[in-house]
Amino acid sequence: YKRKTRKDKADDVEFLKEKFSRAQGVIFTDYKGLTVEEISRMRRSLKESDIEYRVVKNTLARIASDETPLSVAKDHFTGPVGLAIGYDDPVIVAKKVLEFAKENEKFGVTCGVIEGRLIDVSALKDVAKLVSREVQLSMLAGALSAPLSKMASLLQATIQRFGYALNALKEKKYEK
Repeated sequence: YKRKTRKDKADDVEFLKEKFSRAQGVIFTDYKGLTVEEISRMRRSLKESDIEYRVVKNTLARIASDETPLSVAKDHFTGPVGLAIGYDDPVIVAKKVLEFAKENEKFGVTCGVIEGRLIDVSALKDVAKLVSREVQLSMLAGALSAPLSKMASLLQATIQRFGYALNALKEKKYEK
């Protein structure tokens, strides 16, 4: 085991700060009691949804959280802390982590930061019940496309009627 230098620690802080700044959802977990194999299985399952799992050194994570959305959770960097970090959809992060926690009773979820707000475990369970952002966007697209397609067909019909009227006018003119 090589002891970390001051430069290594500063690099770690910068690395974490960058991750914390981009994060939409971060779930604080207690991984104590899990085997290496169980943690690896969880990491793989989270990675499939573009979620990163990191075990962090509390003092460095506390420093890195300054001026990031995670600053609201500074006091929760205590004991063994593993962070599930999601950059796109915070709902997916909460769902995936809580699913794993349900399957593994040794794995604890302590709190989360969703879009800059600190929330407890019961609120995380509520977030996990929400529809994902992807589903919400497709529902919105469907809702928007229906009126647009109606409007397009109405415009098409109006143009057709206008065309028929012009054609009728042209034929009437040639009859004279």
